[in-house]
Amino acid sequence: MSQKKLPEDSHLFRSAIGHVQPVKADKVLFVADNKPKPYPRTRTVHAEEALSDGVGDYDITTVGQEDALSFAAFGAPKNALKHMRQGYFGIDAEIDLHGLTSQDAKKYLLSFLRDCVIDGCQCVHIVHGKGYHSQDNHPVLKNNLNLWLRQHRDVQAFCSAAPKDGGTGALLVLLYLSEKYQK
Repeated sequence: MSQKKLPEDSHLFRSAIGHVQPVKADKVLFVADNKPKPYPRTRTVHAEEALSDGVGDYDITTVGQEDALSFAAFGAPKNALKHMRQGYFGIDAEIDLHGLTSQDAKKYLLSFLRDCVIDGCQCVHIVHGKGYHSQDNHPVLKNNLNLWLRQHRDVQAFCSAAPKDGGTGALLVLLYLSEKYQK
């Protein structure tokens, strides 16, 4: 059952809301906010900070053109190298450094690795070449990468790629996942 409104309730309601004007347009225009949009705080990252200073910590002999490379950092998974050689990890990114000078290669490599860690890449492919066109057929980039990757804080392990992926002229590198991608 419905109740009828008493005239005094109507009068009370009108006095509470005050004077009203009927709406002529049913469209509402939103006024743009003048507040600036939020943006993530950028942290200046220097690529050189990723390398450890301990150059003498590694007992590394120079490697030849056809020598295979492999390295597993302390605390890396037990079967990391085996899984990398078997193709267990998919390649998330790749870079081709052969033909570059050592300085350019180091700059591109460190920038590439930083971007890969930020993007959540776990396994990357690095082509360095075998050094056939180097002076005395000595593979400069291959030896430099052997040192740089051992010093890099985000590298868990690396090994020479399969023959179809470049063989001893390329590396597969397993990176630590950044904190935002860890479960």
